[in-house]
Amino acid sequence: MINREARGLVFPVIMLVGIGLLMVYSSSVFLSMAKFGNSFHYFWRHLFNIIIGFTALFLLSKVDYHQLRILLWPLMIFSVLLLCMVFVPGIGMSAGAKSEVTRWINLRFFTFQPSELAKISMVIFLSDYMSRNAHRIKSFLHGVAVPLAVMAGFQGIILLQPDFGAVISIGILSVTLLFIGGIRLKYIFGIVGVSAPVIGILIYSASYRIARLTCFINPWQDSQGCGYQLVQSFLAFGRGGLTGVGVGGSKQKLFFLPEAHNDFIFSLIGEETGFIGVLFVLGIFLYLMIRLFKMARLIEDPFGYYLAVGLTLMITSQALINFAVTIGLMPTKGLPLPFISYGGSALLMNMAAFGILISISKSQGEAPLKRPPAISVRKQSTTNYNRRRYR
Repeated sequence: MINREARGLVFPVIMLVGIGLLMVYSSSVFLSMAKFGNSFHYFWRHLFNIIIGFTALFLLSKVDYHQLRILLWPLMIFSVLLLCMVFVPGIGMSAGAKSEVTRWINLRFFTFQPSELAKISMVIFLSDYMSRNAHRIKSFLHGVAVPLAVMAGFQGIILLQPDFGAVISIGILSVTLLFIGGIRLKYIFGIVGVSAPVIGILIYSASYRIARLTCFINPWQDSQGCGYQLVQSFLAFGRGGLTGVGVGGSKQKLFFLPEAHNDFIFSLIGEETGFIGVLFVLGIFLYLMIRLFKMARLIEDPFGYYLAVGLTLMITSQALINFAVTIGLMPTKGLPLPFISYGGSALLMNMAAFGILISISKSQGEAPLKRPPAISVRKQSTTNYNRRRYR
């Protein structure tokens, strides 16, 4: 039985998926025809991914989210194995012309990017770890060393692929969760202080990362080179104006804007539906974010609280980064727009994450809507520990 809160969460996701299906077809029709001789190729593939995603959402919404604690370490080991499998010849897939980039696993009927699963695994691990160690989270060993060691393990494998964006995403997500969990501010500043020069070294160790950074600062300087994609994104938004050119009327999808059906699908939404359509999509994500964080505040179970906050951050941060990249507020990064962009791995993992969020919501029933919000789950869990200790 799905409660009112869960219904309020599912409806906006269905709207986003529907918008995505329409825009994937509109943005890929000419590319699909040119590559496969079939204008519906990407549409049918995306529809197949949506069916798998909704299946995962439905199944996980029926599972008590506490069971994830039992499956945590098998999931962590499985995630590491999948991350390592991308390096196995015949299984790992390269990114087009960049043969040195291997980020996908070829499952014949489906390609999968293990770094997407690693994000969810990290969120579940930190949620379980912080809820069990709330009484000693302020110590360096338990509050910083142990969780960051696990995070670094994931990041190290992903960096070999290499997927610098996923490394940064997992780092930001993990540190934010640790901050919410109550680690000392001096440790946060220490992590940032140590990470900054490491990130700088990683950027300057690869020429294409330097190019992305310089073209982000001034894309018009090399509008036919590294700044081409961002400039074409600007042109798409500019051409859309207030009301857009109409669904299907985009010119940028005529092989001008790369990844128009994937990472830069938001630019096509801006061109075809205009500023009004952009605001509509932003409004749905904003409503979803507020609704999810409101739900998280009402959760009394520490594990459920951290899990809800972590998964919400994972989904909404990807959306915010995608928005920022397409309008030139961040360097270009291959990150799809949740629930909308073409791409099986990200869609599947976001839908799976949302299934867990619905499970958490259903476990609260209708009562949490009438109860005062939990002010501090961290204080509550620490107090309960002390009561058991000195009883």
